[in-house]
Amino acid sequence: MSKENIKKLSDQNKIVATINQKIQMQNNQMGIRKKSWIAACFFALILAIDYLEIIDIHPALIMLSILLLSVSIIISVMFRSREKKLNKLISGESLIAEWQLTSEQKNTYVQQLFQKEIIKNSLILLVISFISIIVFGIFIAVIDDGKLAMLGILVGLILLLALFAYGMPYYYRYKNKKGDGIVLIGKKYAYVNGYFHNWDFPLSGIKKVKIIQEPFKGISLTYYYTDRTLKHSETLQIPISDPYLTRNLVEKLTN
Repeated sequence: MSKENIKKLSDQNKIVATINQKIQMQNNQMGIRKKSWIAACFFALILAIDYLEIIDIHPALIMLSILLLSVSIIISVMFRSREKKLNKLISGESLIAEWQLTSEQKNTYVQQLFQKEIIKNSLILLVISFISIIVFGIFIAVIDDGKLAMLGILVGLILLLALFAYGMPYYYRYKNKKGDGIVLIGKKYAYVNGYFHNWDFPLSGIKKVKIIQEPFKGISLTYYYTDRTLKHSETLQIPISDPYLTRNLVEKLTN
């Protein structure tokens, strides 16, 4: 190894050591798991009260409690797995790189996420609205009575969808602005500004990693995963100010 490469490696180790001293974080997946178990205990208590005949509970509430108990247990088990994976990043066991976004970097990152979400939701709203207009239009054309009511339902449905389509990006932007700005990257997991991503499932992995200059200097990481609705992919664009760390990270993720 040349003296220049040794110096670069030494400088990088100093940078990582400094970052490790500054970054302190808690596993946010743990809180979700605990809340799910609390909800599961609550719904189990309702079922126990009915089973012991302490209070006569309506059958509809019993069925709802069974459903929500099952959902709470599934969420808790799922986030227990995510908690363990994030712990591997926090402890350094599966960590490749970590850094803290500056205020400027975080604002740029949050804004580009917001713009992407607005564009995506606008397209989804357009498609769903078009299908709804076709379906409701057929019903309105063939029925004799209730045409005005059906039209009102159609307009209400589109307005409700529009509220979610354009309201949720503002909610996520608010949450992202409140994020900790911490970035942890591993071979199979990533934590970016409060959100955990992982691609260690069967038929899943990293699709592409490249250096980007726009909308900011950093990396673009595209990973894919396979579930019951077949194959999906997601792209993370993450700011990095250190060019050497950027190149080193891309090399490690692609090898």
